[in-house]
Amino acid sequence: MRAAVVYSAAGSFLLTALAVPPAGGNSGAPGAAAERSGTVVAAARAAKTGIKFGACTKEMDAPSNVRCGTVSVPLDYARPNGKQIKLTVSRVPATHSDPHNSKRRVPRKGALVYNPGGPGSSGMYFPLIGTVPEWKRIAAAYDLVGYAPRGVGRSAPLSCQDPKNLFKGPSSAPVHPSESYKRQRIAQAKAYASGCVKRSGSALRHYTSLNNARDLDVLRAALGEEKLTFMGASYGSYFGALYAALFPSHVRRMVFDAAVNPDPEQIWYRNNLDQSAAFEDRWADFREWIARHDDVYGLGATAEAVAGSYEKARTRLAAEPAGGKIGPKQLQSAFLQAGYYDDYWPSRAEALSAYLKGDPKPLIEQAEPATESAAEAENSNAVYTAVECNDAPWPTDWNVWDRDNTRLARVAPFETWDNAWTNLPCAFWPVARQRPLDVRTGPGELPPTLILAAERDAAAPYAGAVELNRRLAGSVLVTERDAGTHGVAGGPNPCVNGHLDAYLLEGRLPARRATCAPHPEPKP
Repeated sequence: MRAAVVYSAAGSFLLTALAVPPAGGNSGAPGAAAERSGTVVAAARAAKTGIKFGACTKEMDAPSNVRCGTVSVPLDYARPNGKQIKLTVSRVPATHSDPHNSKRRVPRKGALVYNPGGPGSSGMYFPLIGTVPEWKRIAAAYDLVGYAPRGVGRSAPLSCQDPKNLFKGPSSAPVHPSESYKRQRIAQAKAYASGCVKRSGSALRHYTSLNNARDLDVLRAALGEEKLTFMGASYGSYFGALYAALFPSHVRRMVFDAAVNPDPEQIWYRNNLDQSAAFEDRWADFREWIARHDDVYGLGATAEAVAGSYEKARTRLAAEPAGGKIGPKQLQSAFLQAGYYDDYWPSRAEALSAYLKGDPKPLIEQAEPATESAAEAENSNAVYTAVECNDAPWPTDWNVWDRDNTRLARVAPFETWDNAWTNLPCAFWPVARQRPLDVRTGPGELPPTLILAAERDAAAPYAGAVELNRRLAGSVLVTERDAGTHGVAGGPNPCVNGHLDAYLLEGRLPARRATCAPHPEPKP
């Protein structure tokens, strides 16, 4: 499942049975030496060329202080002088302005490069975060740099289907699908996987997390940075961890926000199963919050009663879609967003309450697919699928998927099957798979790094942050207790932000794992 976030004070700022041997830069895998050598060649070339920043495209509609450019990277790092692709990059220079003392000029510390996750999300709008109060101290010291990873947006974009076919609705979302429904979804998954090859060609196999990590080193060099300062959220934390393992001597500082479990056995099939289980817990948190405010919403005084109200809405929408567009699947997608960010809790609860009382307008407004962004969404889905399917072996036997998801759906019905359908093309992927890198660094190999995690994050379950902390020697984990927002950097928790600022601005970390009390729950 896709997941991506930079948190802002205004809410979420969107820029979503296998044991395998390790592979990659430190594995001795076939081709690894050539790709290491190719990265050196590409980075040296980028350092010499640099990035010529100028006005951004009109489509981006960015303020004039945001400047854009491109950096060329090899499609195939084993052939660094072969075909090149261009990644788009955005930057806002450090402001040098101390938000607490207008007379003090803050010295520049370099560039802070950010990736929002996905796979398939663009960070091109990240530099705008510097206007948010929680980010102004960081923006004073760092050039804020965002970019669109390979395949995303204008960066050698991938496609797997006609965008016109993306937002079809209303549609069903059975939590216990019938055999005929399963056969229908299998056929769709096979067609989607085939479409990826037909529309994107032989280049498809080069869209991987390892290549995203290599691209990051080329971007570092193009920015003129001897060492990289990087923040990756969600999936961005995963290929950030790959970078740390592949290029530890090139790291200055790294922040892993909403960290993904990098264990090779988790990539990606098991991580998605764990995610589905965690969303059930977060859905329960949301229902308990609604129940505590039954005087406002009237959806039930217990979590079980709220679940009954939700099921009542699902049943009614299955019989008569709201506005002719909103069926059970659209309802589920809207409420899944509340599993990522509790900012959505009040509006989603209000919409459900209004719908059950006879007013469907708020629900239609919140659940209706944004058809005007179909092309962007289709591209993002294509990159997500290509990267996750290419990265690792997946079960190719439908019976394995059926067994695992049927069992899980008995205890975690909210998101299990929807997540399975999203990833099912990987069962029929027509491109050779890689073996995941075994991310590990020993004492002294990597500068100290910072891991941020919310204890009840569903999209990146907390066990992943603990595992990353275990694997990266010298890393420190900061936990927001009893909270579940996906991505906590620069959000409403001053304790978390204090640790982030201390690390990025002063290089200072807690001596050991630290905890922060949760940010306040949203008000109804």
